[in-house]
Amino acid sequence: MTYFSPVAHPPAGERFRSLLERHGILGIPGTHNGLAAQQAKAAGFEAAYLSGAAMTASMGLPDLGIITVDDVAFFIRQVARAADLPVLVDGDTGYGEALNVMNMVRTFEDAGAAAVHLEDQILPKKCGHLNDKKIAPAQDMAAKVAAARHARRHLYIIARTDAAASEGIEGAVARARLYMEAGADAIFPEALNTEEMFREFARRLPGVPLLANMTEFGRTPFYTKEQFQDFGYKMVIWPVTSLRVAALAQEKLYKAIARDGGAQNCVEAMLTRKDLYATIDYAGFEALDATIIKTILPEDTPR
Repeated sequence: MTYFSPVAHPPAGERFRSLLERHGILGIPGTHNGLAAQQAKAAGFEAAYLSGAAMTASMGLPDLGIITVDDVAFFIRQVARAADLPVLVDGDTGYGEALNVMNMVRTFEDAGAAAVHLEDQILPKKCGHLNDKKIAPAQDMAAKVAAARHARRHLYIIARTDAAASEGIEGAVARARLYMEAGADAIFPEALNTEEMFREFARRLPGVPLLANMTEFGRTPFYTKEQFQDFGYKMVIWPVTSLRVAALAQEKLYKAIARDGGAQNCVEAMLTRKDLYATIDYAGFEALDATIIKTILPEDTPR
C-alpha cells in the first residue's frame, strides 16, 4: 500500500540524489501511468520516468509542446502516489521563459516530482531524435536553468542539450558547461548516435552526472545499461518503451474484437483479474475501510 501510505519520506529530490550517490548507474524506465509505475517497481526499479512523448501520445497528441504544466502535474501525481518512487519528469522547454520555468518547478515539486529535465529547444519543440530541431541561444537556456535553480526546494535539475545534431560535440559540450555553471545538477546530451560520441562527451565533462536516452526507433543504437555505465553515464532512461508495448497490445486487441466479435481469443494476452488486483493492491485498499466487505475471487477466475 503506497497511495495512502502514512510513512514520511525525505523530499523526493533528496531520495533521487541518494540513488545517484551510490556506485553504478541508475536505470529509470518510462512509466506512462500509475499502473505502469507499479509494475516497474514490482520488477525492481527504484525510480520512474515520465516522458513528454509518452504523456502526449497517451492523450492522442503529438510531442510538439502542446500540453501544459497542469496536464503534466496530473501524470506526476498518479505515478508518484501509485508507486512511491522518485519520479524524473520531462519538463520540455519549461513552458515559457524564466517565470514560467519557476512556476513549473514549484508545480512539479508540489505534485510529487523528484527531478526534471529542461531542454534547449524553442517552440514548437520536437522529439530530440527528429530532424531540424530549433535550438535556443545558449544564454537563454542558461537563464532558464538559473531560474529553475532559484525556485527549487529539492527538485533535481537536469539540463538537456539537443545541440549535438546542429553544433556537434564541441557545441553541445560548451552548452553543457554553461548550463552547469548556471546551476544544473546534471546534463542530458540528447540524440548522440555512436559509442564514440557518448564516450567523448563524458570525457570532456569529468565529474558531471550524465543521463543517456535509450529510446527505440531513434538515432541512438541499442546499448545496455551496463554499456552506458562503461561510457561514463550515471542515469539511463527508456522513455516511451512501456507505452509502445501497451499501445501495440491494445491495437491487436481491438482488431481481434472487431474480427472475432469478442475478446475470447485474446485471453492469454491478458493480465488476470487476480494478478491485476495484486498489482494495484485491491485488498490493501479494502482493508483501509472496515465498511467494505472483503472481495473473494472465484477459484477459477477467467482471464
